Amino acid sequence: MNGAVIGLDTSNYRTSLAAVTLEGEILLNERTLLPVEKGERGLRQADAVYAHLKQIKPLMERLYSRTGQYRKAAVCASTRPRERAESYMPVFEAGDAIGRSMAAALGVPFFATDHQSGHIRAAQYGTPLESETHFLALHLSGGTTDLLLKREGHLEALGSSLDLHAGQLMDRIGVELGLSFPAGPEMEQLAQKGVSGGRLGCVMRDRDLSCHLSGAEAQARRWIAEKSVSPENIAREIFDLLVRTVCRMLTAGESITGEHSALLCGGISSSGLFREMLAERLKKQRSGLCVHFGRAELSGDNAVGVALLGADRVRTSLSGGS
Repeated sequence: MNGAVIGLDTSNYRTSLAAVTLEGEILLNERTLLPVEKGERGLRQADAVYAHLKQIKPLMERLYSRTGQYRKAAVCASTRPRERAESYMPVFEAGDAIGRSMAAALGVPFFATDHQSGHIRAAQYGTPLESETHFLALHLSGGTTDLLLKREGHLEALGSSLDLHAGQLMDRIGVELGLSFPAGPEMEQLAQKGVSGGRLGCVMRDRDLSCHLSGAEAQARRWIAEKSVSPENIAREIFDLLVRTVCRMLTAGESITGEHSALLCGGISSSGLFREMLAERLKKQRSGLCVHFGRAELSGDNAVGVALLGADRVRTSLSGGS
């Protein structure tokens, strides 16, 4: 029988469970949003951990009904937000504990990875960069606005937001406008009906590798309080700002590293409107940068990339690699 690797990701947004074959075929991709009350901008870490433990049960049942015919080869879980040693967040303890328990019960290896590496690996799936070891990556989510250089299996940080992250900006303004959390999909619907005039200025640092976004939040809040700009136009201005900021970060990364291929991942990059606006801006700039996006369902938080990283580890061990 074919072997399968199980992946778990317990982020601030979703409980995710996935399974892939050793050859990389996706067998299962189950994701459930954490329950957030209307008007709230997320959960406390303790509440999020409890929600993960509650939500994982039905996902486990679907896992075994869908993969029963496959021999389990390993379990892999994201145990921290980033690859860095000091990176820590309590929500990932849920996936760590469940994953290690599953591996012990199944008698298979357990592999630990990080949430960001899982995002990038999932976004690579099915793209021309899937087998590449060198490229730029930009991770845009509620907890990251990170420009990275992928090099021989490791991630080198090049730049980031120095205050608010892209997903936080989207969620905070969306909730302020009365939308649900996470607000990205509803903000996109509003933005499609709005127009932008570039009224939110890009604030860049570190040779354009890093940015500030908190000023944009403050201005958007003023517009909402004053009712001087329509919700549709506010949403469009947010999208426009993020596109201009991302263009400058990517261009700076290309100039400094010499890498001409970039992969975008994270919830913001799953937006069709964001992708269209970014492609249009790069075309106008006559940029030589080749930007790749993962499949929309693999761009937001998911455990598929985590499972794929586990499958990569199993194949390396079977081939005698370290």
